Amino acid sequence: MRMPPLSSWLNQRLLRLPAPDTRSLQVDDTLQIPMRDGTVLLAARMTPRSGGDGLPVALMRGPYGRGGQFALQLARPLAERGFQVVLQSARGTAGSGGEFEPLRNERSDGIDTVEWLFEQPWFGESMIMFGPSYLGYTQISMADLLPSQVKAIIPVVTTSTLLQGMVRAGGFPLEATFGWGVLMERQNQPLATTRMLLGARKRRRAEKTLPLANAATVALGHRSELIQNLLTHDADSPHWAGTDHRDHIGQAEVPTSMITGWFDIFLDSQLRDYGRMVAGGQQPRLTIGPWSHGSMEIISTMVHEVLDFGLPLARGEAPVERAPVRAFVMGAEQWRDLASWPPPNYEARSFYLQPGGALTVEQAPVAESEPSSYHYDPADPTPAVGGVRLLPGIKAGRVDNRMREQRDDVLTYISEALAEDLEIVGAVAAKIWFGSSSAHADVFIRVCDVDPSGRSMNVCEGITGLTEADELDCGTVELTSTAYLFKRGHRIRIQVSSGSFPQYNRNLGTGEPRLTATRMLPADQQVFHDPAHPSAVLLPVRTH
Repeated sequence: MRMPPLSSWLNQRLLRLPAPDTRSLQVDDTLQIPMRDGTVLLAARMTPRSGGDGLPVALMRGPYGRGGQFALQLARPLAERGFQVVLQSARGTAGSGGEFEPLRNERSDGIDTVEWLFEQPWFGESMIMFGPSYLGYTQISMADLLPSQVKAIIPVVTTSTLLQGMVRAGGFPLEATFGWGVLMERQNQPLATTRMLLGARKRRRAEKTLPLANAATVALGHRSELIQNLLTHDADSPHWAGTDHRDHIGQAEVPTSMITGWFDIFLDSQLRDYGRMVAGGQQPRLTIGPWSHGSMEIISTMVHEVLDFGLPLARGEAPVERAPVRAFVMGAEQWRDLASWPPPNYEARSFYLQPGGALTVEQAPVAESEPSSYHYDPADPTPAVGGVRLLPGIKAGRVDNRMREQRDDVLTYISEALAEDLEIVGAVAAKIWFGSSSAHADVFIRVCDVDPSGRSMNVCEGITGLTEADELDCGTVELTSTAYLFKRGHRIRIQVSSGSFPQYNRNLGTGEPRLTATRMLPADQQVFHDPAHPSAVLLPVRTH
């Protein structure tokens, strides 16, 4: 099968690539790769029409088919510039044998695939692996087992604990987890992503359905065991045993380049994976941009990294040297080279919530005050606006938050105008003294940058679930890490609310199981900010 030259020209323009070595490609979609249990997985091989045998292999493994964007945006640019590319469908997807069990078989199936590739007459001397999201997880799952012929892996917007981040108990990411389940149910249908976008209205209605056990039927017209499992089993459930590879990534020796974004759902998990590799004696590359999970810039950056990092290593050459960490500092809108993550010369400073909606730096409340309060109603949940989102077709990242901040169920605290620039880089957390009329409540915190015109743009965010909220206590909220410059004259605003729906599942207030809960209990929430209960957000401020 020939590849159309128009897609080559579009890729070159959209991905800002150098001219290709060739535009004449061929695809063999008939590869059948046997696994150790006899299951056969299908794969496609894309190569130049002449001279393809013996070139380094770039392998992608995943559950999203072997055509569409993976063929045109990822495989084609590489096959035109020095690779032969193999795209394999995970078991139970796109014609591959077996049953699709999320993340369950990727470690063993991946090793079987690599060993099969080594035996093929067209295999040369080396290969790399690359890909985003699930396709990144398939690399990490076997990174510690890879033989020397595998010269590099490039896992992108992913983590060794992929599923654990999607099924956590407190602050359940409903939109991402349920939406991914819907996408996977549609995967064996033609134009799966297009169907996903066209079905957004049904999916939105399903997210509001009670009980959630009926949500799949609303979105798809039938029950889904996959979706039921995603909604039922939390991260620590035995159901997901064997899918957590955090220990394996720390033992990996293969050269690694990680790519993520400040608004990716897996950001902090991937940063922890980076730390595990460093602790294991490796020095992986890390690139963090101002991106969400589905940003086009993610694809462009990945393709460039495959060519600039993966291809030289596959050829036995050294890639061009660069800083171990490259991070985009939002606000300043510039890239920064860092020696490590987290970087030195940044330390946590407390920004205290004050009575009357003020925010002060390292000045705890000194006067007694009544707590701030708001009413949370799960029947009218606080809506999600921008931020950390996974699915295609949903606005993610930095957006204007003013309409959200005008709601009665959102508290805001704002600093004075900054007398000088203030830069933060690293982990962000909040310590909030919180009480509720209900034992079960969520606390959602968002940091925003307010410019002189009053526009309020989100910087980072986090959520935690409380199960004894009817007893006053200090709750810790881990926000997403960030790199941001608040400019002189701007102000820092902190939002406190009890949700961001449907980004996170609404807390119904009853403590009933997520899948079967139907009763909604509104709650009166209180945030304390007095000398005995000093609520604060901790920002990693540059010291010099």
